[in-house]
Amino acid sequence: MEIKSKTNSWNMQKIKYISYFFLLISVFSCKTEPIAHALKTGIWRGEILVQNNTIPFNFEIIEHIGKFKINLINGDETLKIEEVKVIRDSIFFNMHIFDISVKAKINDTILTGVYIKNYAEDYILPFKAVYHKKGRFDNVSSNNTFDGTWETTFFKDGKETSAVGIFRSENNTLKGTFLTTTGDYRYLDGYTKKDTMYLFGFDGNHLFKFKAVKENDSILKGEFWSGKSWYETFTSVKNANAKLPDANVLTFLKEGYEKIEFSFPDLNGKQVSLKDKKFKNKVVILQISGTWCPNCMDETKFLAAWYKKNKDKGVEILGLAYEVKPDFEYAKKRILNMKEKLNVTYDYVIAGTSTTESASESLPMLNKVMSFPTAIIIDKKGKVRRIHTGFSGPATGIHYEEFVEDFNNLMHELIQE
Repeated sequence: MEIKSKTNSWNMQKIKYISYFFLLISVFSCKTEPIAHALKTGIWRGEILVQNNTIPFNFEIIEHIGKFKINLINGDETLKIEEVKVIRDSIFFNMHIFDISVKAKINDTILTGVYIKNYAEDYILPFKAVYHKKGRFDNVSSNNTFDGTWETTFFKDGKETSAVGIFRSENNTLKGTFLTTTGDYRYLDGYTKKDTMYLFGFDGNHLFKFKAVKENDSILKGEFWSGKSWYETFTSVKNANAKLPDANVLTFLKEGYEKIEFSFPDLNGKQVSLKDKKFKNKVVILQISGTWCPNCMDETKFLAAWYKKNKDKGVEILGLAYEVKPDFEYAKKRILNMKEKLNVTYDYVIAGTSTTESASESLPMLNKVMSFPTAIIIDKKGKVRRIHTGFSGPATGIHYEEFVEDFNNLMHELIQE
């Protein structure tokens, strides 16, 4: 059945949660040593209320030698949360690599509190969790009617965006994602009810809900809610051959430019450019990204593992970080935190702030930067050989596998030149 938001109840509780938030800040600022208080280990089902929609998700609390850790479960992925504190009757934890936190009161089998995007103004949402609830929902299933590939168009403010929806039923759950030219919507799962499907995603940052009604065997009419205010409609037509434009041709060098040139500070404040000795006669990958970006996280995981295996073959990766605040120390802290959690061994520079306009201005030789992430691949002579816009991560299945194969073939070719 459809899981409905109990809007009135939530609105009343929201006032209580936000008030409790200030109490938590007071408690958290104390110098009292952390003391575990009746926090149950095992599976919990969390809920965050946003735009009158309940976004459900699961997490597992683990305790070892008096210290707590959390596994955030989002469909087929698990994200490890190691910054967990329990003080008296309250729990505090940060959302993986993101500058986002949860602060909640422990009451036996219930947690109640707030979800806060620390870098965004007035971004506080009601959070609650119930112990020993597996899966996002109770007693739901998927009837296979939405399985397949769907050519999709999103509509907002008179603008259209192309996408490809890929869905499958598995163990009474509807799973899938949407691919777009700027990246995929990562791991989504949900359920179906007769001619209606529901898909949800929560990776610590994204708060997604999709709802679509099947008008006939080949057409869907849908709605999409994202975060605190984003809302779109969409239509989908079943099409096994649906494809997006080639991600390797969307971003390119402007006429008259032959190379990428820049000078950005590294995490120690030292200016870095591609003229540095470190990059001489090497294949170089420039990764335009940000620590706030879940698609960038997927690409970073891939590149970090690839770099470890291939760094001795004459290749370098340099991350160009565009962070949410124009503050060097803040950006540095976020990047170091991300590098540690994702085990990244290549270097980063701080290139600008987290808008495509900022990125485009900082790299004026490009026609535009339309997506975080974007990867620029440069050969040993300094010639740009490919610019890949967006990233189709592991949630896209065969599309990700095809990207990996194509990437490896190109890199092998460039390394051998």
